[in-house]
Amino acid sequence: MSPLPSARERAWIRRALGAWYRKNRRDLPWRRTRDPYAIWVSEAMLQQTRVAAVIPYYERFLAEFPDLASLAAAPEERVLARWSGLGYYRRARHLRAAALLAMDRHGGALPREPGAFGALPGVGRYTTGAVLSIAYGVRLPVVDGNVERVLSRVFARRAKRDTFWDLAAALMPLRAPGDFNQAMMELGATVCTPRAPRCDACPLAARCRGKDRPDEFPVRATRAPVRRVRAAAAILESARGVYLVRVSAGPNRGLFDPPTASGESSLRRRLAALGFRVSAWRERGVVRHGILDRAYHVTVYHGRVAGRPAGEWLTRRGLRDAPLTARARKALELARKA
Repeated sequence: MSPLPSARERAWIRRALGAWYRKNRRDLPWRRTRDPYAIWVSEAMLQQTRVAAVIPYYERFLAEFPDLASLAAAPEERVLARWSGLGYYRRARHLRAAALLAMDRHGGALPREPGAFGALPGVGRYTTGAVLSIAYGVRLPVVDGNVERVLSRVFARRAKRDTFWDLAAALMPLRAPGDFNQAMMELGATVCTPRAPRCDACPLAARCRGKDRPDEFPVRATRAPVRRVRAAAAILESARGVYLVRVSAGPNRGLFDPPTASGESSLRRRLAALGFRVSAWRERGVVRHGILDRAYHVTVYHGRVAGRPAGEWLTRRGLRDAPLTARARKALELARKA
């Protein structure tokens, strides 16, 4: 591995970054607390999700589950309902499972010891460093995509992620490690961005070895090609409410989704097989959403079903409280707009 930065360079980076962060940090709700539970929830939500999208979910989630005990006591479906719309539902299941474990084995508190915290379901090296440094002041580094990009450019390193963990650890200050970690992430999120970085606004520009060629750092991994999938979904209404089906397997297990098929004709055959006589059938438009390496292009149809047929029919209030897939939420919104 290449030599670590000198003590003088490390001190300069800490001072410059700290001064910049104190002046420029965004006012985010999870930065107004040192409650490890609230910080842990925010870190789980922020994985693969934009800050602006997380804020309302974070506030609603904490209003319903303000502490470990309330989260551990809640049924999984209720937790998924409050998570509904954020996607990657395994994160919500892991949060609840970890809360149960913390109540059972750690006296109802999140452990301070990195090994114990890191052993909770869904908690890895990054989450351990983020939560324990911010909440408890434990001197642990973090490396996410933002931090890796900053380090790669500042030190002009094309390296494996383990090298960036070593760099991040070398830069850790003795005091306020959580603020330093947040400053690194903030710099990557707002200034040292993947495209068109604002080097003129960067507090580390004076010592950045990659500022004249930022596109070269870090080395971007080759992404798998996106598979485009076309489908058709039905929003069916009756006197009982809206018909939805419960997903039985996969990442959306336990959530409600509209009946879906590969196209309109196969969708109508599926509904007929269920015994539905659908009237006022109309195409309402298209919703798009992505899951991992798949991009879905879903044509939404809307119809009415006479009588009170059997099945999962959700009232307007039920829809508000039910765990819905992203496709269900978008399809419902589209059907009701048209």
